[in-house]
Amino acid sequence: MDPPTFDPDGGRPFQMDYGVLGLLCTGFDKPPMHGDLEAQRHWMEITTHLPMSQWYFYDLQYWGLDYPPLTAYHSWLLGNIGSVIDPRWFTLDTSRGFEDQLLKVYMRATVLVSEYLVYIPAAIILNRKFGRMRGVSVWESSVALVAILMQPATILVDHGHFQYNTVMLGFILACISSMLAGRALWGCAFFVASLCYKQMALYYAPAIFAYLVGICMVPKFSANRFIAIALVTTLSFAICFAPLLLGSLYDGYRGITAYNVKETPLPPLLAAIPVKLDDKSWYYPPLLQLTQSIHRILPFARGLFEDKVANMWCAIHTAHKLHNYPLGQMQRISTVVTLISILPSTMTISLFPHRELLPWAMASTAWGFFLCSFQVHEKSVLLPLLPMTILLGSDGGLGVEMRAWIGWANMLGVWTLFPLLKRDELRLPYAVLSLLWSWLLGLPPTSLSLYFGRQSQKGGLKILTKMMHLGFYIAMIAWHIGEAFVSPPEDKPDLWVVLNVLIGFAGFGVCLVWCSWQLILRSGMLEDYFGVRLRIEAGNKKKKQ
Repeated sequence: MDPPTFDPDGGRPFQMDYGVLGLLCTGFDKPPMHGDLEAQRHWMEITTHLPMSQWYFYDLQYWGLDYPPLTAYHSWLLGNIGSVIDPRWFTLDTSRGFEDQLLKVYMRATVLVSEYLVYIPAAIILNRKFGRMRGVSVWESSVALVAILMQPATILVDHGHFQYNTVMLGFILACISSMLAGRALWGCAFFVASLCYKQMALYYAPAIFAYLVGICMVPKFSANRFIAIALVTTLSFAICFAPLLLGSLYDGYRGITAYNVKETPLPPLLAAIPVKLDDKSWYYPPLLQLTQSIHRILPFARGLFEDKVANMWCAIHTAHKLHNYPLGQMQRISTVVTLISILPSTMTISLFPHRELLPWAMASTAWGFFLCSFQVHEKSVLLPLLPMTILLGSDGGLGVEMRAWIGWANMLGVWTLFPLLKRDELRLPYAVLSLLWSWLLGLPPTSLSLYFGRQSQKGGLKILTKMMHLGFYIAMIAWHIGEAFVSPPEDKPDLWVVLNVLIGFAGFGVCLVWCSWQLILRSGMLEDYFGVRLRIEAGNKKKKQ
């Protein structure tokens, strides 16, 4: 018996249980845009049916492609595989809003397969690397790995809201693993791959750049290493963009131009070139393609923030409307504030380029970008949470202090995603995954052992830390109760979402300060420059002699 398909006249189809490949998805039965699953499907549609030169130009008002080339190649591959199963899924234009149940199963399966091919192997390798470097027991390392793979925010965003973030995050884990192993050139290649898959990886770029500068300069300048890093990075970008540019060159040779190029404004980068270019020349198609893709990838043409996100600008906007200021001015202000927020961590990792400090620096810069940068989405909280979460597998990662801070950041992060998840009808998965993860790590609300009792006394959590963490947990629980049972006033329909933003912003600001402080503390800077020695929680076990 064939599975039910979407009937435009019959409303919702009967929901069959397909297990983990659940058919409810973001934007289901909500025309005209339908949601993120439709966006991913549409990119598979255009990449399989259009020449490469038209990918970044085609009907930009309807989910125009705005991710880097590796996402486009990934969409092309998955679209071609799906077309073999059912060509109707990706027929050009006519498949828009197509909500066949088997299509959803296929799309969900592509996320799982992509995750198993990239993210999970990278997480396992990195976790083992941490364990071997720091003498972490197999049991603790295994628990940490489960916590990393069961991170609720990542699962809910990728498998519920529908994204392929774990591909980008998998490349980031491979980058960190390579850096820890002393293979900086491989680390550069993996980081470029993450950037060329999703531009959100730029959140980590200052930390990676500062670390690479540090290993080239400390203890003395190494010209060979500097040149090798520069060449590998450049070559990696060239390899990622080569198919797109060569495809555009070939399309130009065949007389195929970008879609409606005469009606489409020139990309700002191309228009800014002071020299008049011949649009009939052989180099014009790839140059047009390169500048258009960069224009689509970088979000400067959009607003300061997207929807209501728990960062500085959205929090300020609740009291003082920022849309009254020119967009260009806000871009400059956000850039300056972001640079200030990441300055302590980038300076520290460049002066003390120790491999084990890299995740701390990446978490710190990612928090700075999330809180202060331009055009931030709720889903971007996955970026600072990843390097924090992998530290569970390091020495002392499952100790009381580290587990309390990392667990609190993750619970706060997934809580700030609730308004987005609620729109996607993911309240039940949110509750189950969040409570399961908190139980696994012994966190509130399933356990108070980290804050009270014998275990808390061993960990040495300060009373102010306990009060702050528990205060946020109480606020989150109270917010859920209020949001579920108390209707907001008619003149403030977004009251509960705004409170979510304000509480989340306050907590994430603390996360930025804590990660930056831990980085400075563990670098030895205070001891080297000021003769100050401070306690750092160590693992429960020392390496056996």
